[in-house]
Amino acid sequence: MSSGHVLLLGAIAGATILLGLPVGRMKNPSIGLKAFFAAIATGVLVFLFWDVVSGAVEPVEAALVERSWSTFVGYCALLLGGFGVGFMGLIGYERWMFSYRRRALLGPGAASVHEFEAPAASAYPFGLTPARWLALLIASGIGLHNFAEGLAIGQSAASGQFQLAIALIVGFGLHNATEGFGIVAPLAGEKIRPSWRFLLLLGAIGGFPTFLGTVIGQAWVSQGVAIAFLALAAGAILYVVLQLLTVCRTFGRAALVAWGVTLGLVLGFGTDFVLVGLGV
Repeated sequence: MSSGHVLLLGAIAGATILLGLPVGRMKNPSIGLKAFFAAIATGVLVFLFWDVVSGAVEPVEAALVERSWSTFVGYCALLLGGFGVGFMGLIGYERWMFSYRRRALLGPGAASVHEFEAPAASAYPFGLTPARWLALLIASGIGLHNFAEGLAIGQSAASGQFQLAIALIVGFGLHNATEGFGIVAPLAGEKIRPSWRFLLLLGAIGGFPTFLGTVIGQAWVSQGVAIAFLALAAGAILYVVLQLLTVCRTFGRAALVAWGVTLGLVLGFGTDFVLVGLGV
């Protein structure tokens, strides 16, 4: 199999994330349905957090077992640094967005009655509502994760393990299809439906890194780069999970949310079992 074929299949594996994006244009779903969507997305992301942390920690543990102390220390630095940047960076972003909205809404003098109404899009950075910012954050976290997956595909092909590369492409393609749904879950039921252009942007942020990682992985093999991006993804995904849990609590449908989270976990582990069944 040529490297061009591997790149094409890597692009297809990333593009499957587009399959779940049309859910974001659903019109006027019920509160229960929105709660269920958010809960499923939470379950999928909880699985992804476990998945990326496992992938990032494995080479660190391997270096420890081999008593390669310099490699172990270097990998630990990449792991902790990447996680810190991914998680604390988004905490800083949240504080900046809050201060931006407060400056946009509050002026000098007494409070206006309009300040207690639903804020307009101009009250948010770049005119994006909190739901759309959350969708962008989910897409970004998944994109980091998918970049690491692309590196695995490219590195397998570069080492001549084409059967393994194909198995990874099939498994990751199935997995990405569920991730697309998780990205747009916060958008379901917004008063103004997201445009197809915005949905395609989300798909590009979440899915294109699979192809990019495949390109880089074929040209340059680096365990350290893979650890750094997995750690970044873990930090970003943990932040998003905490945000989604807050959203789920606001719906007040505890039993429905529990079922949704369970279904999301089943979807995540189910696609992972496909990889195991393929011998990856």
